[in-house]
Amino acid sequence: MGFKDENSTAGQSEAKGTRLLDMQPKLSMALFGLALGLSFWLYWDGLAEAVLRWQLQEEYSHGYIIPLVSLYILWERRFQIAAGYQSFSWWGLPIIVLALAILLVGEISALYMLIHYSFILLLLGLSIAFLGSATRHTWVPIALLGFAVPLPYFIEVILTSNLQLISSQLGVEIIRLCRIPVFLSGNIIDLGNYQLQVVEACSGLRYLFPLMSLGFIGAYLYQGSLWKKVILFLSTVPITIFMNSLRIAITGLLVDNWGTEMAEGFLHDFEGWLIFMACGGLMLFLVLLMELFTTRQSIRQAFAVPVSVSADQYAGGGMTSLKCPLPVVVAIPMLLAALIGLMSIESREETATLERINLATFPLQLDEWTGQDDSIDTEVADKLGFSEYVMINYHNPEQRPINFYVAYYASQRKGVSPHSPKVCIPGGGWEIANFQRTTVDQIPVNRVLIRKGLQDQIVYYWFEERGVPIANEYIKKWMLFKDALFLNRTDGSLIRVTTPVLPDESVMDADQRAKAFIRSSRNQLLQLLPAKSLEGTQ
Repeated sequence: MGFKDENSTAGQSEAKGTRLLDMQPKLSMALFGLALGLSFWLYWDGLAEAVLRWQLQEEYSHGYIIPLVSLYILWERRFQIAAGYQSFSWWGLPIIVLALAILLVGEISALYMLIHYSFILLLLGLSIAFLGSATRHTWVPIALLGFAVPLPYFIEVILTSNLQLISSQLGVEIIRLCRIPVFLSGNIIDLGNYQLQVVEACSGLRYLFPLMSLGFIGAYLYQGSLWKKVILFLSTVPITIFMNSLRIAITGLLVDNWGTEMAEGFLHDFEGWLIFMACGGLMLFLVLLMELFTTRQSIRQAFAVPVSVSADQYAGGGMTSLKCPLPVVVAIPMLLAALIGLMSIESREETATLERINLATFPLQLDEWTGQDDSIDTEVADKLGFSEYVMINYHNPEQRPINFYVAYYASQRKGVSPHSPKVCIPGGGWEIANFQRTTVDQIPVNRVLIRKGLQDQIVYYWFEERGVPIANEYIKKWMLFKDALFLNRTDGSLIRVTTPVLPDESVMDADQRAKAFIRSSRNQLLQLLPAKSLEGTQ
């Protein structure tokens, strides 16, 4: 019978405990890595769509750089993060739950923007769950990712339209200061011998989004008071508008002197780069002005990044004491459940399909109206993204014209939906003289009186959302979410009726003609578009 060495047993227990302590940080990092991996898998389609928008739209081409800048900031702050770590936090869990709920709403309502912001919110929740109070060093690079999120198309169209008009008006005023006669009609600048159209690409969004990102990064790095940081960031909007207007004015002056080739090709693109560099220069000039009247720091001092914790000071502390992040452990099965639920949603085929309609069969003879088919340019049609459309020019026996247009979308998931004429009308040089919501035989419609010079037109439009006519765009979005959830349908249409106010008639005459056509076409239209209930439809 032998004797047990108590000192040896104690030493073994202590060594085992030490090994467990050494393994704990590695286990914690592995759990966090697993949660991150599941998050990227869960949001993969949404992230892929964002990258596609970065590739296809120059307004978001800066999106490739934003994640790299965020990673760089995190790397630069790694010692502060480690030194500031104390423990995990359960407050991250409700943020994760909220992010997953927003993801569900985004998937069902077909709004990619919700999916993208849900991902950023999820990253913030995971950071709080894993790092606790040390998240004060990570929230800025996480928030920076928001500047890489592409806007929904309907918001982008509204911004583009408004910025086009503002930039055109300011650009024309600058041209007039140079004593050059110029006339502005909507977004068309008439210089007499030449006409310039301020298209979507010249709206200023290509400057605004990258410049706001740069302003946010600059405000974060700026070693100044909070009010200085806010001013620097907010200044990006007026700087963008002014400099874009200046670019339009310079283009107008060059065209007036040397022809329309000055508004095309390499020179036009190079001019855009110069203007963007000038925008950055104006931001630096603003910092110099603020410092001149306050603390008198140089640019180098204003943007010097202080290192509060060095590698030597950090050695032996901080993240080496990582505790098992229990909130992350709880979040992992939640992410798995969300992934399974998302797969089931995406695998569902929508009830309404394109085969149920054929707009090409819409009759050319409609009561007293005789029509002729018209078409939309292929490039424009691709941008609008509809599944099917019909455009017909009708005339009555008195040769009074009506333009009838219907765009049908078999699915409005993932942000593909009709563009509201209210925001598209000004781009053609028309101004909205009057806008109101009314009804025609109990059908809710939008009535718009538009004007270009001395020419007036009456436009009626509304949306047919799964058999329900809707005029209000925001109610339309709510119904889209509700029907996607309960009916598994997101099909919908835009209907537009346009007629000019002819010289020998009043606005009321044209208005009555448009209403009469709506009444005549309504029944034929309802026979082609999917109804509220699809039971028995083939």
